[in-house]
Amino acid sequence: MSTFTRRLLAWYRRNARTLPWRNHRDPYAVWVSEIMLQQTRVETVIPYFNLWMQRFPTIKGLAEASEQDVLNLWEGLGYYSRARNLHKAAKVVIEKFNGQLPRDLDALRQLPGIGRYTVGAIASMAFSMDEPTLDGNIRRVLARVFDISVPADSSPGEKALWNLATEYLPKGKASDYNQALMDLGATICIPKNPRCLTCPLMELCEARQKEIQDQRPVLKLKKKTPHYVLAAAVMVKNGRVLLAKRPSKGLLGGMWEFPNSRVEGNPARELAKKLRSGYQLKVQRGVALGLVKHAYTHFKVTVHVFQCKLVSVTKNQNVKWVKLKDLEDFPMGKVDRQITKLLH
Repeated sequence: MSTFTRRLLAWYRRNARTLPWRNHRDPYAVWVSEIMLQQTRVETVIPYFNLWMQRFPTIKGLAEASEQDVLNLWEGLGYYSRARNLHKAAKVVIEKFNGQLPRDLDALRQLPGIGRYTVGAIASMAFSMDEPTLDGNIRRVLARVFDISVPADSSPGEKALWNLATEYLPKGKASDYNQALMDLGATICIPKNPRCLTCPLMELCEARQKEIQDQRPVLKLKKKTPHYVLAAAVMVKNGRVLLAKRPSKGLLGGMWEFPNSRVEGNPARELAKKLRSGYQLKVQRGVALGLVKHAYTHFKVTVHVFQCKLVSVTKNQNVKWVKLKDLEDFPMGKVDRQITKLLH
């Protein structure tokens, strides 16, 4: 076993974080946690994971749930395609694998929402298989320790990091090895101002020796984040409000929203026209209720919210009058949940 691996595992034995999905007997729990942890911090995930396992304690329970119930429980966690894919994959597991998460790597890869990283995490942590994995924390640790100068988010960078993760993996201890790298990246080898003086790998770290640890990992230059202006309509009648359901695919798929549209000019002037073409709704615009701002992963929005009156609606199966007191039961993105607060 290499010095790198030996020191890493020794540190992990003393400092492993206590997390609700660790040492869980059910591979399903590991699967759920890994999907939730994609692009999301551990502290944010823990309460969602606990609620999820209470509500959907088995793959069968998840498969039988409605999409609305699934999205409702996921609300606030973001990247909602993860929840939809988890739901779809549960149905596949029931149909094709007798309700048991498959141990076969190729079978795992075929499940919706499971890519190379998740396959490695599930295989090592749930099934004790000798498989590496590579999340953001592991990328950062390996890029610093071995001074990887090519962008970590490029194909050559990915290949180099996967090769390193595989090369140093100790047979029979992949679960501890992968989780040790994750914990080290999350608690010590953090993105900014890494805590090098307390790191078990400090003497081995090539970036530290060159004093360039803050310059690793190298990432490709990001494009400027675009900003869009939207207008949204709030229509209330007899204690009910009109909501629209988003298409099942794409951003916030299957979630509910207040009818809205991106606008190029004056939001107040364009709203009625946009809702007529986008939702087949004829509305009469009223007073402005406020502004809502939000940053998504790849763009930012400013939403101008107006109180409106519905004049008529052409056949549209995706709009629904919802009691104000029932709004919490309809899964929404953060923008629309903020709009609901303007109603009180």
